[in-house]
Amino acid sequence: MCGIVGYTGPQSAITPLIEGLRRLEYRGYDSAGIALGTPDRLYIEKRAGKLVNLENALGESLPEVHSGIGHTRWATHGGPTDRNAHPHVDNEGKLAVIHNGIIENYTQLRADLESRGHRFDSDTDTESVAHLLSDLRKKHGGDLSAAMREAVASLRGSFTLLAIHADQPEVIVGVRRNSPLVVGLGVGENFMASDVAAFIDYTKRAVELGQDEVVTISPSGISITNLDGAPLQPKEYAITWDSSAAQKGGFNHFMLKEIFEQPKAVADTLLGRLNDRNQIVLDELHLTKEDIQGLKKIVVLACGTAFHAGMLAKYAIEKWAKISVEVELASEFRYRDPLIDSNTLVIAISQSGETMDTLMALRHAKASGARILAVCNTNSSTIPRESDAVLYTHAGPEIAVASTKAFLTQVIAVYLIGLHLAQLRGVMSDLEVKSVFDEMVELPGKIEQILETVEPLRELTRGFAQSTSVLFLGRNVGFPVALEGALKLKELAYMHAEGFAGGELKHGPIALIEEGTPVIAILPVGHEHGLDEKMLSNVQEVKARGAKVIVIAQEGAEVTGAEHVIRIPIAPAIFQPILATVPLQVFAYEMAVTRGNDVDQPRNLAKSVTVE
Repeated sequence: MCGIVGYTGPQSAITPLIEGLRRLEYRGYDSAGIALGTPDRLYIEKRAGKLVNLENALGESLPEVHSGIGHTRWATHGGPTDRNAHPHVDNEGKLAVIHNGIIENYTQLRADLESRGHRFDSDTDTESVAHLLSDLRKKHGGDLSAAMREAVASLRGSFTLLAIHADQPEVIVGVRRNSPLVVGLGVGENFMASDVAAFIDYTKRAVELGQDEVVTISPSGISITNLDGAPLQPKEYAITWDSSAAQKGGFNHFMLKEIFEQPKAVADTLLGRLNDRNQIVLDELHLTKEDIQGLKKIVVLACGTAFHAGMLAKYAIEKWAKISVEVELASEFRYRDPLIDSNTLVIAISQSGETMDTLMALRHAKASGARILAVCNTNSSTIPRESDAVLYTHAGPEIAVASTKAFLTQVIAVYLIGLHLAQLRGVMSDLEVKSVFDEMVELPGKIEQILETVEPLRELTRGFAQSTSVLFLGRNVGFPVALEGALKLKELAYMHAEGFAGGELKHGPIALIEEGTPVIAILPVGHEHGLDEKMLSNVQEVKARGAKVIVIAQEGAEVTGAEHVIRIPIAPAIFQPILATVPLQVFAYEMAVTRGNDVDQPRNLAKSVTVE
């Protein structure tokens, strides 16, 4: 959850550290702190609250330093207070540690360290690592890298750690286990961070780190070893987006900017995916025709918004490829006895590629013999690296905590997988696939149409700002859309919101309706199974009990009983979620703005959930 950054080089460390933390504040904003590499005793400053509190505390009279580490926190152990903010130091004030993740055996470590005379000043699990490293560094004759290797061998949990010592302030040591850490390679300077956004203004060269790899950086270079101390060869890659992608670009909030970036994100994810022989091109899947024909089922693993994309994967893959699909909450998957074997394809969906629940579920499935396909937006993150294949979406950086363009591109990605499977299994002809793909190519323009007409929706939303609850109804592919709309409203507006399958309304949820309750209904496309008529009956049922109804319907669809109708362009039913989701994103955004909430950094949430 937390954001971490380290810098060592010729320039003043304050600027890259503070700029890096500002870029990483989406990962956690309960508190922030820095440790500057001054000789004899480190300079430490940390404050509860957002980064601006730390900046105000730093003032003008800072030492001239050329290395340091910084942290922005999402609290796990210990409340968001000054004393619990990172960095944490040893009793000599010479060694500082910052940490993302959880140290599961910290209580035993703390008890042992306290019995040896160490004094603790915080309620965190992190501080135990600072004291442990202090002892081990002395044992290893001042070698902080060796101390880190021995320390990590005794730690349980998921974590990224960075450490610095006043005796060698230009040296920073880091390690990762089930938590993100990337190295930036500069000229005469080097960086470490939980996200490349922290140092993208300074370098486009990065190095990926594997599990339990210890990295040591100084201005002169980097070295990577395993826990036994054996040297490892860095795996360098290029960062393909620039700092302007992480700026608001004239929008009031990153979320609004990202909503308006969705036409391009969808178009980029579709780019080059159909060749001149009308075949879906997904070479990175590494699945042969024989592999695909041998599949007995597909299991989709995801959390939160990605889970809703997974629900839509089920509709598309079963419709097109005729393979059974199960959709599982990754956080629950491995706590039962799932039936997984070598004839199972597991699709793991994660925007960041670091979602801990999904990663652990993935590992469980892999150990059971399943093939793993990741759908991810972040190059070289953990989930793609541990998968057999990866399909990258092309949403670009998503800074706002509430996911928008990542969701739409995830849906596009799983739809491409469905078409690819259908084609290789011989269920759909090349011409049928081309016809469907051509419809997908029209989606960016249709999203653009919706965005060009959102001002009336924003005005309408402001009229519901004092509501205490909003209910969402959907059927078929509209049901995951209803769930996603409700989730966005919970995340941003801090209000009760629930999504229901329309057919379930009479089985309990209708009791929630009272005079003035806003209900948003996604009207199914077409007359197949009479679902549109059934949804309009649901509208009448809630209206008769005092609800104020907003219906999202395609152009030309007949709507009765609604106070407000939001029109979306005509598209086949399977693509309705791509279009219907956009007004719900705008509704949640505007509700949050009207209620005075922090849109980009909603309370209690962080962008990447890197702990279970």
